[in-house]
Amino acid sequence: MSIEITKASYKPYEDKMKSSLSVLESNFNTIRAGRANPKLLDGISVNYYGVDTPLQQVANVQVPEARSITITPWETKMLSDIERAIQAANLGINPLNDGKCIRLNFPPLTEDRRRELTKDVSKFGEEAKIAIRQIRREALEQYKAYEKDSQISEDEYRIFEEEVQKLTDTYVEKIDEAVERKNKDVMEL
Repeated sequence: MSIEITKASYKPYEDKMKSSLSVLESNFNTIRAGRANPKLLDGISVNYYGVDTPLQQVANVQVPEARSITITPWETKMLSDIERAIQAANLGINPLNDGKCIRLNFPPLTEDRRRELTKDVSKFGEEAKIAIRQIRREALEQYKAYEKDSQISEDEYRIFEEEVQKLTDTYVEKIDEAVERKNKDVMEL
């Protein structure tokens, strides 16, 4: 029994590579670039009647100005729980509770802090590239096993290898572009 190599043969690996790129983008959302970004709060959960609930489901999150976020809970008794959750998230920002809403003010980033953040961005980018290369390795090992079992020919394996490498190069290039964009965003005043 032989296996036919078609465009569908590459699809599962391309989907995994797309997923790695999505993870990179979500990691970038956790990096503060000097401007208020409500996605910074995505990982924060609040105890709401005994259930850990995402912050956005218990409060209205708005960005009234470029350097501040306001969080207005649906129930005012949630203010102290939200304040504690934000402090526990270690965002580097102290929440200001005025009794009706919580305000997060983002100070401008120092040059040193910007340089530190670009290192974090580069680290996330490198982790994504490693994930892409691991996916390539997984694909090649799978098809090498098919070749060994005589399900595909050596020529078919070489063609598959070249196509997977092209796919890998494309996604590594997309990662490099995303890292460059985020670094530019972080270094912008």
